[in-house]
Amino acid sequence: MMALDTNVLIRFVTNDDAGQAATVERLFSDSQRIREHLFISTPVMCELVWVLKDGLHQSRTEIVKVIERLIEDDLFQIERRPLVFKALEQYRSGKAGFADYLIGQLGGDAGCRDTVTFDKALKGAPGFTIL
Repeated sequence: MMALDTNVLIRFVTNDDAGQAATVERLFSDSQRIREHLFISTPVMCELVWVLKDGLHQSRTEIVKVIERLIEDDLFQIERRPLVFKALEQYRSGKAGFADYLIGQLGGDAGCRDTVTFDKALKGAPGFTIL
């Protein structure tokens, strides 16, 4: 298994550099052919959402579709997949960022009662306490 960096996923999602996108397509095809998963860590997922939102100005709906596609594709082994999925569901209808919801999911999974924050966008979100 190989781990992917955010810039590889950006090339895959946006095709903004034709040469690099073709290299990524070959990597993915080769991995599928030999049945080797590609690992996507939670920091890479957070960074991917950040680049799509702030760097490429994609909408929340567009970002959700990208992350869903990655989660559903058997080629990818997503770190903490169930928690990423839950964070994505919160992000879909919430006001805060994807990373915020993932932080909350990770805290809850670690047995934490709440995640404390100053982020008012999380007011009323389950698992968060606003200071």
